Amino acid sequence: MVSQAENAGTVASGDTAGQALAGEDGGAPAGTGAVSPEDQGPEDLDVAADDEAGEDEDSEAAEDGEDSPEVDLADLEQESEIAADYVEGLLDVADLDGDIDMDVEGDRALVSVVGATLQELIGSRGEVLEALQELTRLAVHRQTGARTRIMLDVGGYRARRRVELTELGRDAADEVKSSGVPRRLDAMTPFERKVVHDAIAAAGLRSESEGEEPNRRVVVFPVA
Repeated sequence: MVSQAENAGTVASGDTAGQALAGEDGGAPAGTGAVSPEDQGPEDLDVAADDEAGEDEDSEAAEDGEDSPEVDLADLEQESEIAADYVEGLLDVADLDGDIDMDVEGDRALVSVVGATLQELIGSRGEVLEALQELTRLAVHRQTGARTRIMLDVGGYRARRRVELTELGRDAADEVKSSGVPRRLDAMTPFERKVVHDAIAAAGLRSESEGEEPNRRVVVFPVA
């Protein structure tokens, strides 16, 4: 695991997270070589949308027993380095203290920001974190030209949330097994849905996602 120390300012939550981190003029941080939200073309936004949809698709493929596509370790390490440089620039603009850890977990690159006072980078229910991850994926795509499934975490938020969601998925599966009635869960992010899908599959039940973002949710079905 590689660590990079850096400094980083106040981050606004919500839909303007990218602009707040990018600076007063809304441009990309100097020296990151990345794209700002205003510079993103339709093709970039399509890639981001595909990435989010892919979270659920990957989970459903795993449930069906399909193998994930082969991923080159060198490519994942390159994605990590590009993403780390981009996030470093954002932290510099935001004047927040934090370290960046780069790692590879399975077929996915992982970049984690660790340090104190990082709640601004997470936001309510991880909304700011999801926006930052989308911007980071766009930055990686702009440099590599390839779709990326890189995961961004801040302060161990995703790890903690994974534990909570796994328990939620197990509880929902137990309830559906007892009642024999499908259960619709609350709306979740793509990351959250994937964790719940995996927990429900491990419990021997089937689940699907329904609805459109940001109201897309998991539905748990009893054994037929």
